[in-house]
Amino acid sequence: MFAAERRQLILEMVRANGAVSLRELARVVQTSEVTVRRDVRALEAEGLLDRRHGGAVLPGGFTRESGFPQKSHLATAEKTAIADLAAGLVEEGEAIVVGAGTTTQELARRLARVPGLTVVTNSLLVAQALAHANRVEVVMTGGTLRGSNYALVGSGAEQSLQGLRVSRAFLSGSGLTAERGLSTSNMLSASVDRALVQAAGEVVVLADHTKLGSDTMFQTVPTDLITRLVTDEPAAHDDRAAAELQALADQGVQIAVAGAGGAPASADAGPPGRSTRRDMPLPGQRRTHAQQLRGAALLAEQGQGDRARVADLRRR
Repeated sequence: MFAAERRQLILEMVRANGAVSLRELARVVQTSEVTVRRDVRALEAEGLLDRRHGGAVLPGGFTRESGFPQKSHLATAEKTAIADLAAGLVEEGEAIVVGAGTTTQELARRLARVPGLTVVTNSLLVAQALAHANRVEVVMTGGTLRGSNYALVGSGAEQSLQGLRVSRAFLSGSGLTAERGLSTSNMLSASVDRALVQAAGEVVVLADHTKLGSDTMFQTVPTDLITRLVTDEPAAHDDRAAAELQALADQGVQIAVAGAGGAPASADAGPPGRSTRRDMPLPGQRRTHAQQLRGAALLAEQGQGDRARVADLRRR
């Protein structure tokens, strides 16, 4: 394939999906990541797309949200490894909340084997994955269905979460940075995710390497409320992704890195093809209880601010 043909195909993939990893681009155009990175750099110089940590996105700074059919085919091996590792955090008899997303859907498939589990979710896909699990109780929120990601959103979903308390929340999103934390492209989804966070004792974010360093419109979980990040191993030459992970660790987030497909995350990893775990060191102290309370208050303020901005845009 000539360079012009490769770049046209890359551009079409980014336009169709909103964000695509370098690994996925290299697989589709059947070339190396080094060549794809050179193509992406050339397309960025022409203003046709933007580079992100380990991938490419639509130009303009904030990525648009892709639909479920597109997301389900992105970084599938990485999501599988992340889900395998995250499932190991869940104990028998625990009560948890699981948000919407393709990675959380993969997690739900593995949670079906955990006896005595109670899962609260706003995701039809998560509920479907657990529908026939023995000894797993599924509690669904109310709300209005968003067809693009099969999630229940709106005031009905948020109100059904009031007064709920579980041990932890498992959430995904469209972007993750050390500066803003987890974010998403849809205001209604962000608002429900905040309600899920407020119901949980700790927050576990599931995000593959393509989301590291990406920043989208609506903040869902500020960094100081994220207890743990479960992600996959960035490429060895991706210094920016490594820097983002270190910045998150510096702010007290526990980092668990999963390896997949025979690419172990550390030298003492297990057999090829199995997910492995590497917890990064935490340079600083964990946040205090008072800081957690301040962070929860910021979530509520953020939700009010989002609605005010959208109302102002409509008046214009």
